[in-house]
Amino acid sequence: MFFIMGITDGRKDFDFHQMMTCDACGAYGRYQVFMTYTVFSLFFIPCIKWNRHYYVQASCCNALYELDAEIGKRIARGGDVEILPQHLRPVHPGNRGNGWNTTKQCRNCGFTTTEDYEFCPKCGLRF
Repeated sequence: MFFIMGITDGRKDFDFHQMMTCDACGAYGRYQVFMTYTVFSLFFIPCIKWNRHYYVQASCCNALYELDAEIGKRIARGGDVEILPQHLRPVHPGNRGNGWNTTKQCRNCGFTTTEDYEFCPKCGLRF
C-alpha cells in the first residue's frame, strides 16, 4: 500500500472590484485581492490549508499591500466590504513612480516597452 501526499503553496484570486486612487503612483485603478496559502494534499485532494495571507495589488502600478486578515476573510466569504487605507500595509511600492515615462519588462522574454500593454507584444505573456 502506498500514499500520495504533498505540501504545496497556492493562490486564490477573488472577484472583488473597488475603484481607487493609488497612493503609490497617483493614478486611478482598482484593487485586485488574492489570498496565498499552504495546503496539504492526500491523493491530490486538498485536505488542510494554513498560513493564509491576504494581499491587495493595485492595477495601475502593481503596488502590493498586505490586507488586514479580518477584511480578507470577509471578502473571501463574499461580503460587501470597502477597503480603506488603514486596512493595508505596504509590501512592494510598485513600478510606475509618478505615472509618467513608465517602462514594463516581460519576465519571460525580456522585451521592454513604454506602452501601456497588458500582454507582451513579443511573446504574449501577461505583464
